[in-house]
Amino acid sequence: MRPNRFHDVIRIGPVQVGTHRDGRGRSKHTAVCTAPRCDFSADYNTRAAAELAASTHRCTVR
Repeated sequence: MRPNRFHDVIRIGPVQVGTHRDGRGRSKHTAVCTAPRCDFSADYNTRAAAELAASTHRCTVR
């Protein structure tokens, strides 16, 4: 299986949002927190949902 190739990557605070194609060829949008020891990541069907999750994400690791 080919690795995900992200495009249209933006950064909102510590969270990066990128778009990729899943195994069935559909566009998916992923939000991933890049802070150390924060395990937040999620896939969304719309870019707006991913950007909303990125803008409201608060790391619980201190």
